[in-house]
Amino acid sequence: MFLTISTTGVPERPATDLGFLLHKHPDKAQSFSTSCGRAHVFYPKADEERCTVALLLEVDTVALVRRGKGKGRGGAPDAALAQYVNDRPYAASSLLAVALGNVFSSALRGVCDARPEQPALPRPLRVEVPALPARGGPALVHRLFEPLGWTVTADPVALDTEFPEWGDSRYVRLVLESETLTLAEALRHLYVLLPVLDDAKHYWVAPDEVDKLLRVGEGWLPGHPEQRLITSRYLTRRWSLTRQALERLELVRLAETDDSDVQDIDNAVADESATEEKPTPLAVRRREAILTALRAAGAARVLDLGCGQGQLVQELLRDPAYTEIVGVDVSMRALTIASRRLRLDRMGERQAARVKLWQGSLAYTDRRLKGYDAAVLSEVIEHVDLPRLSALEYAVFGAARPRTVLVTTPNVEYNVRWETLPAGHVRHGDHRFEWTRAEFRSWAAEVAERHGYDVEFVPVGPDDPEVGPPTQMAVFSTGTEKEAKAA
Repeated sequence: MFLTISTTGVPERPATDLGFLLHKHPDKAQSFSTSCGRAHVFYPKADEERCTVALLLEVDTVALVRRGKGKGRGGAPDAALAQYVNDRPYAASSLLAVALGNVFSSALRGVCDARPEQPALPRPLRVEVPALPARGGPALVHRLFEPLGWTVTADPVALDTEFPEWGDSRYVRLVLESETLTLAEALRHLYVLLPVLDDAKHYWVAPDEVDKLLRVGEGWLPGHPEQRLITSRYLTRRWSLTRQALERLELVRLAETDDSDVQDIDNAVADESATEEKPTPLAVRRREAILTALRAAGAARVLDLGCGQGQLVQELLRDPAYTEIVGVDVSMRALTIASRRLRLDRMGERQAARVKLWQGSLAYTDRRLKGYDAAVLSEVIEHVDLPRLSALEYAVFGAARPRTVLVTTPNVEYNVRWETLPAGHVRHGDHRFEWTRAEFRSWAAEVAERHGYDVEFVPVGPDDPEVGPPTQMAVFSTGTEKEAKAA
């Protein structure tokens, strides 16, 4: 198996910086032992104008068979001869993807101690794979790589050049070119999509493959138009794992949406009557309403479920009345941004002891979430498909069961007041639904009855006499919470 990655450079950014990013010196040829054979890294060309690194994987097919890795696709044993005579040594597959991850692990994570500013910089990249199995043909190759910013050339390889009437094989010669991607992004794309195109893996897919997929696919897989196909093939069509991954990917999109996102009409200017004075953004009003409700409930230990990039957590930290604040999100990227926003690495010991950031999916119960005074679901439920909303409901109200739960969501009736929002459109592209006031109240009342809560409703933002407020909030409370307030 063979793969090359090339880049070009200018005097202030020489192409040989590729060696620093890959942690492999251009003047050396290096070899590495892998689980499937031996990987060799060398540079056919390396100067300031152009640098090319090559990864050559020598597959030990006999060792694969002896270790029980020589199973055919779908888990059925190959015929005796096919265990030794096959395309594994030549065609890019999960074997090459694993070698890529092992040999270039730091580059794949975007880590470069020698030049820490380099991994985040886009650079001209050209990737060539001479033989790539493509179950789905060149059209699928284009559908997988082009949405990620690649210019794709996928030339079919003939079954036999002497007999063109036999047609094309299932292999293509792949060339990818981009001016806008980082090296880490390129490696992550290859790591996932090489075995996806081959539609097979040389090793047993265990449940931890879901975490691996979400980790390597962070930043690009949640919004990919072929997300379902990629997930299914990467997890070898194991439906239980595929379903788990798709549910987590669905919730990742929420974390990618910041309260200040210009695409979210929900955060636009809400008061047309304001002339010179700048109106308070709806996102700020929403946080103020949440803080008011938390203070009224006497909450000290608070969960921010679907915390995104940590805006509410930051506000809560400013009030010493909150002794423990936990932000929970499915996206590690969002939690990393939240950590930077909060400056956790520079925070004093006493302050740092008050805040925690946890990765977790609201579609599953989590023992860590039990025993808290309050939980906040701010602009979360509308990002969940309606059939899966019951799983979130049980995880929060049934399993975690905080004394107070605050839920905010858009009021679809107010959408007619947004001049820039076309009729029939939701406020954000990832919203799966937006409810009227009656629909939200009906859902909240049913949840409260099922789980033993009382519920009250609070308008957030200007309360229009005809269509109501832009945001609606439900305040759920248990009998314990009411007794505490009365005392």
